[in-house]
Amino acid sequence: KKDLMQILACPVCKGELELRAESEEGDDVIIGSLHCAACNELYPIEESIPNLLPPDLRQELARAAVQSERQKNLSFYR
Repeated sequence: KKDLMQILACPVCKGELELRAESEEGDDVIIGSLHCAACNELYPIEESIPNLLPPDLRQELARAAVQSERQKNLSFYR
């Protein structure tokens, strides 16, 4: 929701976040991002949920998800 922008801050530097909406429904941002001009980080919004994990944790989770999917696919063929 757009009204939450007043309380959100960048998790890395605590800077102000700028909302960039790509798809909206009423006051909800369905797809978009939050940008911190202070540290130039970008946080995605997907299905109305902002991912405010610091970039290094987001990358680590993405790698773990890919690895888990690979293991699941390999176990299917065993």
